[in-house]
Amino acid sequence: MWSAGGARASAPDISAVVVSWNVRDLLARCLQSVEHSAGLGGVTVELVVVDNASHDGTPTMLKEIFPHAHVVALAENRGYAAGVNVGLRVARGRHLLVLNPDTEALNDAVPQLVRFLDDHPAVGAVGPALIYPDGAPQPSRRRFPPLPVLFFQDTTLHGLARPWLGRFFMDDIPATTPHPVDWLVGAVLAVRREAIESVGGMDETFFMYFEEVDWLRRMKAAGWSVWFLPQATFVHHEGASSGQVIPLRHAHYARSRIRYAERWHGLPTAKMLWGWLMLHFGWQLALEWAKGRVGHKPRLRRARVAAYGHVLQILWRARPSCACSS
Repeated sequence: MWSAGGARASAPDISAVVVSWNVRDLLARCLQSVEHSAGLGGVTVELVVVDNASHDGTPTMLKEIFPHAHVVALAENRGYAAGVNVGLRVARGRHLLVLNPDTEALNDAVPQLVRFLDDHPAVGAVGPALIYPDGAPQPSRRRFPPLPVLFFQDTTLHGLARPWLGRFFMDDIPATTPHPVDWLVGAVLAVRREAIESVGGMDETFFMYFEEVDWLRRMKAAGWSVWFLPQATFVHHEGASSGQVIPLRHAHYARSRIRYAERWHGLPTAKMLWGWLMLHFGWQLALEWAKGRVGHKPRLRRARVAAYGHVLQILWRARPSCACSS
């Protein structure tokens, strides 16, 4: 039985749970922005940082600048979902703000999210509008991915997914007023404690990617609604941690797609998706090898062949028949 940290009479309004890996400076800006934003609306906030074995001086920075934060230092990188769950278990807030370390709250975004949850008791989770550092809007609203999107988005056959992408990204609904969604990009999510207690934490078999899709889908299946609140805004630098290791990012994304497909679409679909992704990355490897053989940027081609080979090894171990059982 899942149990998040017990709320008490003196519990803060919200606990900010941040999982960090080697992004010390962005993490500092994130925590400072959350505290500043909360103060603008008189909201009490607890900082909970789960550090996934960073080696960039993050623990020292936290001791020096945020000695009041609750810091959990893990001995190894256990993945994003596992890190979030560690933070949720120690957090004391009435609500939980799960956010990436490469995000920054603007103005009174944190109080806005708290008030929305307080005013709408049927809402299990709410997310803000996200923007890029240059101020451009960053799409964060989603419907659950239909199979063409699940299979073909961001692959060599990406074009086959285009007829479904507009609906997937909710282009038919203006992003100017609050409205319900299927799920939101997990960079920033304000979640009701009772919703977490009803469905449990994130599924830790999603090392990275799709963990928020699965989590919010379970909340909706349990009767909670998920909302988008554009009046609250966060900057999202996007991919600051995962972008440090590109091959692993591809592997984790592909593996999580397979895991999600099995849970929500069944084992036969997951097997077909696994086969297609093995074929896709195998073709990419063969293409890079062929380019290298004719002398086109040989050092780059060798690196890419090695990267795709690593992705294929991880995917082989993730085949649904043995690694994706619910």
